[in-house]
Amino acid sequence: MSAKGKAWIVAASIGAVEALKDQGFARWNYPIRSVKKHAETNLRALAQAKKLSSSSSVMASNKVRDEKMKVAEESLRKVMYLSCWAPN
Repeated sequence: MSAKGKAWIVAASIGAVEALKDQGFARWNYPIRSVKKHAETNLRALAQAKKLSSSSSVMASNKVRDEKMKVAEESLRKVMYLSCWAPN
């Protein structure tokens, strides 16, 4: 490509950028950044909420497991007591 062709491409690119600036395209930069920041903040809050809910579900499952262990332990105690102290 000749130097003259490259110069036309550069000039056209600069003209397009300036035209977009005149039409207010550059003014969209702030709202776009604002929306992006707002979305990132909300996603972080959502991720933290998911972590908390998952940890609360883990705690609930731990409670259920603890209850089952207590019931099983009590049952074993009864069996041991009866086998040791009950009449043969």
